[in-house]
Parts: sequence; C-alpha cells; structure tokens
Amino acid sequence: MSTSPKKVVVFDYGFGNVRSAERALARAGADVEITRDFDRAMNADGLLVPGVGAFAACMKGLLDARGDWIIDRRLSGGRPVLGICVGMQILFARGIEHGVEAAGLDEWPGTVAPLKAEVVPHMGWNTVEAPPRSQLFAGLDADARYYFVHSYAVHDWSLETTNPAIRAPLVTWATHGEPFVAAVENGALWATQFHPEKSGDAGAQLLTNWIETL
Repeated sequence: MSTSPKKVVVFDYGFGNVRSAERALARAGADVEITRDFDRAMNADGLLVPGVGAFAACMKGLLDARGDWIIDRRLSGGRPVLGICVGMQILFARGIEHGVEAAGLDEWPGTVAPLKAEVVPHMGWNTVEAPPRSQLFAGLDADARYYFVHSYAVHDWSLETTNPAIRAPLVTWATHGEPFVAAVENGALWATQFHPEKSGDAGAQLLTNWIETL
C-alpha cells in the first residue's frame, strides 16, 4: 500500500534559498510548499526554516512573519522543525555580529559569534563529527562532506538533560580554525549550520533522513 508524501513547508520570511531548498526536498520525496501562511506552516508535517544574511536581520524578518510563534507552537506540540544556516543560528539565545548583540529565539542556550580562523568566511566543503545514534546522519560515511558558507558559529554547547526518560540532544561538530556546532538533533527541533540542499548526495540523504522521521 502506497503512502502519501510528507508535506513540508519552507518558511518564506525573506531570508533564505527557498527555491533550492524546495527542489532538494522534492527530490528527497516530500510534497513541498513555499509559504509564510500561518495555518499551512502550522499544519505541515515538517517546517524548514532557511536563513541567509545577518543574524539580526533574519530575526527581524522572522518576527515580522510571526515565525517565532509558529516555531514555538510547533515545538510545543512535538511538530518537527529543521533550521538551516542562519535558520539554525537564530535558534540560539543570541548573536553577536560586528560588535552588535541581537536576541535569538532562545530554543537553545548559546551565542553565535565570529569564527576565528585564517580564512573567513568558511566557504566550501568540510567533514563533520556526528555522534553515535544520530538519525540525521544515518547511513552517511564519516568522511562525507557538506557545503558550508558562514562567518559566525556557536562554539560551545551547554544544554544537557539529567532526566533519563528524555533523550539528550545530539550535537555534531565541525572544525574551521576551531571547533563549532555543525548540527543539532533535539527532539522535534533539528538544525544544520551547513547547507544540505547544496551538499550533493550526502545532503540529499540527510534530508531524506529528516523526512522519514516526520
């Protein structure tokens, strides 16, 4: 018996490669729609939040589109959300760019700060160190490479759980000059600093893994 494809909304708040995300999700088998419509974003099986540009500008765009409320309500009901690039960064408590601090969604503690490396931005292909039991990276080789383009990142992870009934967040790391958070799996909320929609076969497998959890 065939099953209907999962419905995924790419949230269109003005900051993100929505068309490339749409194409990649469709290739991975999802029924994709680009919209900022509140009801459609709330009722989709999965919500993808892209992000390109400055932290503060992305946050303003998200707030203007009521994306903060949509994300919070979806997560309160255990409805999956995937953030990509700056769409991941704004999930943290705050971002600092050019000495200016802006508040994030505070779904996770942590600060998005400048990368310290000889070459910035970090632009191109890089490997990651995924934890055991990762669903996001299931079936992917340890030497698989993903496409990054960013000058800021989260360098410390402090959220832990002491309740054995709650699965601890799974954090994936990458290194460019210094280690930084490359991906997070935390209940219904997942995110990647890299662009899976630009990461070839590895990125396609990663998106398929996410869709299969919806």
